[in-house]
Amino acid sequence: MTLWFSATAIIPALRLEYALSPTMASLFTSAVQLGFVAGTLISAFWGLADRFDTRVLFMWSALVASAVNGLILLIDPTSFTVIVLRFITGMCMAGIYPVGMKLASTWARGNMGVLLGLLVGALTLGSAAPHLFNVLGGVDWRLTLGTGSVAAIFAAFIIRFASVGPGHAKSPPFNPRLALEAIRSPALRLANLGYLGHMWELYAMWAWIGVFLNASFVLSLDTPANAALMAGYVTFATIAIGAAGALFCGIIADRIGRTALTMAAMITSGTCAILIGFLFGGNPVLLVVVCLIWGFSIIGDSAQFSASVAELSEPSTIGTMLTVQTAMGFMLTLFTIHLVPYLVDMVGWTYAFAFLAIGPFFGAHAMWHLRQRPEAVNLANGRR
Repeated sequence: MTLWFSATAIIPALRLEYALSPTMASLFTSAVQLGFVAGTLISAFWGLADRFDTRVLFMWSALVASAVNGLILLIDPTSFTVIVLRFITGMCMAGIYPVGMKLASTWARGNMGVLLGLLVGALTLGSAAPHLFNVLGGVDWRLTLGTGSVAAIFAAFIIRFASVGPGHAKSPPFNPRLALEAIRSPALRLANLGYLGHMWELYAMWAWIGVFLNASFVLSLDTPANAALMAGYVTFATIAIGAAGALFCGIIADRIGRTALTMAAMITSGTCAILIGFLFGGNPVLLVVVCLIWGFSIIGDSAQFSASVAELSEPSTIGTMLTVQTAMGFMLTLFTIHLVPYLVDMVGWTYAFAFLAIGPFFGAHAMWHLRQRPEAVNLANGRR
């Protein structure tokens, strides 16, 4: 998963070395999102995870993504070809993240929340890693890209040592006619609205928190070099702490219920989205504390939406329902990722992230209504 944000992490460095426009900077991430949606739909339609060994599909997806990511080193990083390569990287991610989730779920025995939380934690650490590579490489964007590709090659090697669990079963083929059930069913509709609220905030924050921190530390620290160094460390910590959040919240969700956990996480992250801007350019210590709370809570509930949809769906439609949920969520991120830089131009960093709070507050409202429905007893072994 280091490849997802390998190009996003180098945006501050590219802005110093090249004239990178806000739209181009946004495309570095949104092209991956769009490619992921396309790859997920293609994989589901053709049943690739059923036609091939999941570990083989994972391996080749990681290898191709690694090669495509590495090609960016050979071309002008401001050219549109980079966006095409990022799109292909996103398509390959569809053979990694969902496939890994399916592999992990084959070991579930009444602890789906924990296992999916663990996998989302791994996704979070991988997504954070490029920011650490940036710092350790002396903010050399070429080293960050190269290290991300090497990490993906290593993943392709070690996935062959993974085992398929006893719960393995063929997923049902993608059925477009069943897709509307995600909207027709009141319980599924509410779970998906909760997920959309979560996704409204998540990837926009991950994509722009590094740029925000760099701009803030330039105002509060002594030199731009120290600001860039501190921004790299804090960005890594902000995203990486979400790994602990995903695992911890997975454990809690299995014990107290999915709606209770997701509401608490979204209210916390939405509050942080509002508060963070008022700390821009201010006390670095307080800013870091709020960032860490935001990073912990913003991803803590992520796996629980997938678990909720799986538990609320008919067994024969789970594959389609999860595909629809993922596609809708990642399509929504295209809007908010591109929106943030324009909000910065209009209202500044003080209020730009506050707009993201709309999503989690809306999502918490949807999960509250889901909690009131009789179908909610199917969540987390009866724990709403």
